[in-house]
This record gives sequence, C-alpha cells and structure tokens, in this order.
Amino acid sequence: MNPTTEQLNAPVGWLVTGAGGMLGQDVLARLAEAGERATAMDRAALDLTDAAAVRRALERHRPAVVVNCAAWTAVDDAETREAEALAVNGDGPARLADACARTGAVLLHVSTDYVFAGDATAPYAEDAPTAPRSAYGRTKLAGERAVLNTLPDRGYVVRTAWLYGTGGANFVRTMIRLEGQREKLDVVDDQRGQPTWSADLAGLLLALGRGALAGTAPPGVYHGTSSGETTWYGLTREIFRLLGADPDRVHPTTSEAFVRPAPRPAYSVLGHDRFAAAGVAPLRDWRAALAEAFPRIRRVHEEEDPA
Repeated sequence: MNPTTEQLNAPVGWLVTGAGGMLGQDVLARLAEAGERATAMDRAALDLTDAAAVRRALERHRPAVVVNCAAWTAVDDAETREAEALAVNGDGPARLADACARTGAVLLHVSTDYVFAGDATAPYAEDAPTAPRSAYGRTKLAGERAVLNTLPDRGYVVRTAWLYGTGGANFVRTMIRLEGQREKLDVVDDQRGQPTWSADLAGLLLALGRGALAGTAPPGVYHGTSSGETTWYGLTREIFRLLGADPDRVHPTTSEAFVRPAPRPAYSVLGHDRFAAAGVAPLRDWRAALAEAFPRIRRVHEEEDPA
C-alpha cells in the first residue's frame, strides 16, 4: 500500500538547536544511542534571531520533536546587554514555537531556575510563581511564556540548574583545575541547588519527547534537575573527594565574597512532582550522577589541559 501525501509529509525525527553546546552534544549522543534520527543545528547552522531561517529549517527538516538547547548563557553580560540576550532567550523560542505550530512539531524548550526569586525555603513546584531578579532570568521567562502560549498542546518547558558535563566549561571542570593550582579554596556555602549532569538531563529530554509523541506526557512545565541538594561548597568537597584530594582544603564562604553583576539565587532547589503525570522517573541523586560522570569529565579535562 503506497503512503498518502499526508503520511509522506508527516513530521519525523528530532531537531536539536544549540547542538554545539554541552547539553546539545549530550542530547545528540542520547538520541543516537536510542536509534533516533536527529538533525544537529549549532549556532552557525541556525540563528534563532532570524525568523525566516527558523521557519526554513523546520519546513525543510520537518522534525517531530524540536529540542531547544540554544541560549544566551552569559548571565552577568545580560545585565548590560539585555536586549541581545532577549533576542536569543525570549524571541528565539518564540520563533521556534511559531514554526512548530506551522509544522506540527513538539517543542522541548530548556529553561532555568533563574526564573524564580531564589528566596524559597522548600523546593519550587513547577507552578510556583516566577519572579526573576536578573536580566538573564527575565529573558528566559519570556521564552517560557512564548512557548507555552503558542503551543498549549505541544509545548514543554524543562527548567534545569547547576548543569555540568564533559562538553564545555562548567563548575565541576573549574574545580578540578583549581584543585591542582591552589592549596586552599574558598567556596560559597549560602547558595543551595541541585548539581545536574547534562547527560542525565539529555536522557530525561529523550523520555519526555517520546512521551509527548505517545500522548502520555502532558505539555507544560517540568523540572529537570537531579534529586537531593547541596551548596557550591558541598559540591566542591565532593569533587575533591572524587579526586582523592583532602576535602578540608575547601573552606566555606558567603556570596558577599564573590559579588557578581547579576544576583545569584540563594535557593535553586526545584521540585519534580509533574513527572508522575508523565510516567517519567525524575533524575537520580546528584551524588550518584556525579560519581558516574566524574571519570569522564576528569579524562576530558586531562586531555584538554594536561598541565
């Protein structure tokens, strides 16, 4: 039986924006492991600030699922360049959502804990009120709203935080480097969050996308962070332990010791209750993930920075 024109034009496969970044690389790896067909589009291949280019990309590739890993992530620079950050973090997802509405694709949009005020004392639920305190947070919230408003039936926002991995600069790799350079490290102990391995988040996005296509995962907001919580100080002590270094070389300090242009959330712990409705398990405890990720991150670090 020959396929109909509608069947021939039906969306198929995945398209990953921001494919050159740490998370984008891990998403592509997970999709390949799962036997999914994927189109990788890094910044050079797709500029999210170009509406026509976004439309052309989706019309050409006709993906069933788009995973938006592209973002302006220079948190401090956004304080003085908010319009530029908004063009990527707010207008970019809006253009993707419009294109997905035209082609029938599901959109998984990666967002951040910075959309919250960071002054809570219990994990933020997915429907907790947003109140960003930084330009970066405001631009990311704009992107969330665009996706949810334009794609009420096929739009998914996945907030993450404290992301680390092998494919780019991040806190874990920085601490590995500093352990070899300094006898003592002062690390902030008054910010709480959930260190999250980008490879674990990539697996979660795969499961959520498949659930979206199967109709088992309701659209809306999800929180893609590891279980458990710690501070930057606690995370650094664990990194030292995994390195075989003395964790007591790490000393606690306060945020006032490291003043930055953009305010950092004091509390970035996110709740994961909505995954029950999707039939998807939340991510594992941050310590278990770090223990598995660490040998890979250390190997990459040693290959790229043998000194």
